[in-house]
Amino acid sequence: MGSTTHHHAIAPGVVLRGDGAWQEALPKIAALTKRPLLLGRSSATAGLREQLRTDLEAQGLVVNSAELAHDCCERDLQRLSHHLAAQGCDAVVAAGGGKVLDAGKLLAHRHGLACITVPTSAATCAGWTALANLYTPEGAFEGDVALDRCPDLLVFDHNLVRQAPTVTLASGIADAMAKWYEASVSSGTSSDGMVQQAVQMARVLRDQLLLESRQAMAEPGGAAWVRVAEACGLTAGLIGGIGGARCRTVAAHAVHNGLTQLQASHGRLHGEKVGFGILVQLRLEEVIGGNQLAGQARRQLLPFFQELGLPVNLEDLGLSEASLQELQQVATFACRPGSDLHHLPFAVEPADLLAALVSSTTTSEALRTSKQS
Repeated sequence: MGSTTHHHAIAPGVVLRGDGAWQEALPKIAALTKRPLLLGRSSATAGLREQLRTDLEAQGLVVNSAELAHDCCERDLQRLSHHLAAQGCDAVVAAGGGKVLDAGKLLAHRHGLACITVPTSAATCAGWTALANLYTPEGAFEGDVALDRCPDLLVFDHNLVRQAPTVTLASGIADAMAKWYEASVSSGTSSDGMVQQAVQMARVLRDQLLLESRQAMAEPGGAAWVRVAEACGLTAGLIGGIGGARCRTVAAHAVHNGLTQLQASHGRLHGEKVGFGILVQLRLEEVIGGNQLAGQARRQLLPFFQELGLPVNLEDLGLSEASLQELQQVATFACRPGSDLHHLPFAVEPADLLAALVSSTTTSEALRTSKQS
């Protein structure tokens, strides 16, 4: 490798997983912090956070609770930064979905504090990674921030995660599957052994999800559910850690980032937009890259996503009313200079992407009408 070194934040210091993970984590948390900031957001998990707070206080900790008002955005982070300093907090315990976990990691990173992530769903691998995505207060993607390290402690408690709505697991499945469709394009030809391993793991992960997702969704808490939830919340993060910066996202996440520019897309989860982005990426590979296998992969994924209740076209995403100008805004943002979309092995113009965004609708429309006739 010569003298080039690569900084890899591969994994959290400690990962606790299973039904009793939170209870088991309490003494470990008490060893890391005396005055934690407990960060959350959604009113749906407010009661759950109250319980976590009670448990932390029973360990003799002085707990400060705070809530995000928006997605992970600078306005919130500034406010929380002041609050955290004023209260003399010495660690961040982030309990929630991806945006909360990202905000907690970023706060801890900026203040040089210990970070504990407690995912309340398996919708993303944000509890694992040394990365945070920044959004505007309105929820439009702005950019991502690389952090020095992964969280000190990740508590993946199955009882907490199981309480999340089923749609969060479907969303996590799409997000985790994107790892293969993106890594194989961005890093499939890499000569770096660790990157090669990450790409292989991403393929195995995708295969596992294709096999077990339906059963996992049908029986929350069952054996398949445990494997799938941990695949989404943990393994997907590990793949990013081993692969490092060069095993990165490509078009599926770029499409997500573009979609978030439209207010109408904000009702859908991160992974739902990423899953649609996979279909769009495969369409680009087929049409512009001339890759017939990509077309085949897309036709296989369509019914699978539909079975899991994932959006497969603009209409499903709530964007059937979007104007041409708005869709052009999505395409332009996704194709902006420096976008990961440009890791595709061929050039993509906003007009190409616009066609791919719209064409995944027309193909399913065509299928529907041919079935009816």
